[in-house]
Amino acid sequence: MQNTVTPTHCPYCALQCGMNLTPAADGTVEVGERADFPVNRGALCGKGRTAPAVLASGARLTSPLVRSADGALVPAGWDEALDRIAGGLARARAERGADAVGVFGGGGLTNEKAYALGKFARVVLGTSQIDYNGRFCMSSAAAAGTKAFGLDRGLPFPLEDIPRTGCVILVGSNPAETMPPSLRYFTELRENGGTLIVVDPRRTRTAEQADLHLAPRPGTDLALALGMLHLVVAEGRVDERYVEERTAGWEEARAAAMAHWPEYVERITGVSVPELREAVRLFCAPEAAMVLTARGPEQQAKGTDTVGAWINLCLATGRAGRPLSGYGCLTGQGNGQGGREHGQKADQLPGYRRLTDPAARLHVAGVWGVDPDSLPGPGRSAYELLDALGTDVRALLLMGSNPVVSAPRAAHVEERIRSLDFLAVCDVVLSETAALADVVLPVTQWAEETGTTTNLEGRVLLRRRAVTPPDGVRGDLEVLHGLADRLGVEKGFPTEPEEVFEELRRASAGGPADYSGIDYRRLGEGNGVFWPCPAPGADGPPHPGTPRLFLDRFATGDGRARFAAVAHRPSAEEPDEAYPVLLTTGRVLAQYQSGAQTRRVAELNNAAPGPFVELHPRLAARLGAAEGDPLAVVSRRGRAVAPARITTGIRPDTVFMPFHWPGEGRANTLTNPALDPTSRMPEFKVCAVRVEVAR
Repeated sequence: MQNTVTPTHCPYCALQCGMNLTPAADGTVEVGERADFPVNRGALCGKGRTAPAVLASGARLTSPLVRSADGALVPAGWDEALDRIAGGLARARAERGADAVGVFGGGGLTNEKAYALGKFARVVLGTSQIDYNGRFCMSSAAAAGTKAFGLDRGLPFPLEDIPRTGCVILVGSNPAETMPPSLRYFTELRENGGTLIVVDPRRTRTAEQADLHLAPRPGTDLALALGMLHLVVAEGRVDERYVEERTAGWEEARAAAMAHWPEYVERITGVSVPELREAVRLFCAPEAAMVLTARGPEQQAKGTDTVGAWINLCLATGRAGRPLSGYGCLTGQGNGQGGREHGQKADQLPGYRRLTDPAARLHVAGVWGVDPDSLPGPGRSAYELLDALGTDVRALLLMGSNPVVSAPRAAHVEERIRSLDFLAVCDVVLSETAALADVVLPVTQWAEETGTTTNLEGRVLLRRRAVTPPDGVRGDLEVLHGLADRLGVEKGFPTEPEEVFEELRRASAGGPADYSGIDYRRLGEGNGVFWPCPAPGADGPPHPGTPRLFLDRFATGDGRARFAAVAHRPSAEEPDEAYPVLLTTGRVLAQYQSGAQTRRVAELNNAAPGPFVELHPRLAARLGAAEGDPLAVVSRRGRAVAPARITTGIRPDTVFMPFHWPGEGRANTLTNPALDPTSRMPEFKVCAVRVEVAR
């Protein structure tokens, strides 16, 4: 394979940037530009450029590990490791029932792995207790989009439409650091005469590019959206004809918005009335406009209602289901979109089918060759599943996630994981969660395997194997095959990704996320296919895919979009005398998610070596803190310590911490697991804390 160039995709964020990989004579892998891929057009961020560093044997696992009698993790053979896992899962099931076994997946798993993992949980284990870390990513946007449009796809239009619209409101997103190659779309928007409005309590690198930056108090995005809709109504900017012809529920949503007059919203959010009016003017002036949300408004205990309010703004102004207009969610994880479509989510079956729908159960059971009645019902959401570990759920199989760092109230989650009777982890590296396992399996990663992912546009892509994995490393599909065989299911879990994808096509056929018209040959010949893409009839041409949704009708029964009648409410935890400051969390440019992989890359660690506490000079002065001083941030759930980073680019009532690190600087020790009642999303983005110098 030496000197063979393989076109593939980055393992990190949901852009799934195209890249070329070339194995070198010294065993390293060179990353090259892939200018033909339209999403990034050759551009790569530092994480993408350095991704092959995690392929090196010193950075990754190359042998199964099992817990020895003296408590240490020691190397073992694959048969011993798989036997131990099968035994641990079977023992918990025999002693306490099928739901005593849990499965936890990840938004970085390929479509094939996510599909096989969901099937394994329900067919082999018979458990309802399966969910994944994507629940922490875009579940509120998914719930709101489904309510409004009848279908959730992160972006209902391709990224290439962004520079061609008239105005974009970017809510709670910092793509300059989280997905840098996408920033060019917003730069081109402004070069083309459009305007960019950024809503963020921090003046981020993205906010610095904006025509207007609104800095609301964390947890008040819902009030901000309602205040803007109030002004749209009061200033006569409603597209009455569109509302009449293409929507339902306007009167109730209008009445709710009119209770949020501008001065009231200013008191809640801290955004001035003139700023509100300017935002409305900029958004309504052009013929086309978009609202894009990310984790800021979504990771709240009212995230579904908050996204619903921003969708309302699009609907009232006729900015959805029209060319170059609409609402979209900037999905975060690499396969966050595909990961929520094919069965590793607690309430879903492949094709984005509902687990409670009898017709969906009948269809999928037919593909799987099982009785529909044998399929368990919906289980616990991600945090609720983690919270039940060691009590109701006694054994856990975990793939591609690191909840010891990434989950809210992380110290409690770590305690629950430690209390399990049995834990098995499949990962590329020895993450903080894997270090607690009874068995750890070393599995292949992106460049060592073939599989499909679905990016934030709904574009299904083929990641190609470029290098041979080290001896001792196997794929996740091989793991599931070996476990299924040991647990009495000899067929139905192939190890070849294309064979799994062919079954996924059949299982998704006719569902909301229909992949039945997509195959590996087609993906290998182009730059992806947008779902839904149904299979053609007997003599029909291939379906072209669907880059743009909702142009003719929405995916509801009557084809109309639904307004959400929502009102502002406080965050689950507001500041008080004991905890007077707000904490919000997020990412930095050089690290990714829990940092399990990026913290093993020297170049990235040099750029972002550890956690910090970002605070305003006025707050620093009150605390007597100087740049670099160790600050203790304390919430009702725990304490974290990290150096001070003082900047005027954050509100004086707010501190910010990135969440990539374990140890005493672990931001998620502090975060609040209060859940959105619809999406079951935890409230990562706002909690009450006190801050003190830790001398």
